[in-house]
Amino acid sequence: MNVQIQSVHFDADSKLIDHVKIKIEKLKTFHDHIINVEVFLVLDNLSQHIKDKKAEIKIQIPGHSFFVKHESKAFEESFNHAFDSVVSQMKRHKEKIAA
Repeated sequence: MNVQIQSVHFDADSKLIDHVKIKIEKLKTFHDHIINVEVFLVLDNLSQHIKDKKAEIKIQIPGHSFFVKHESKAFEESFNHAFDSVVSQMKRHKEKIAA
């Protein structure tokens, strides 16, 4: 499993990167053949909104890919919501294939 974590418009601290890596490792329990995981943490400075910290997750498995994004006031919160969404997508996909 190839994992890429990118922070856009800011430098992510090690605590945030470690949080993301720990969560990404848990993806192995939901699918055995994950090819690639890309995580983008984006600080949107141009926006006048309160919710300006975005997390985007893209996961590739053989024959399918998943993509989610979420934004909120904190990167951890954005990432956790996006992670929960992608996990539910992966579960639904696995159930659909099994049926």
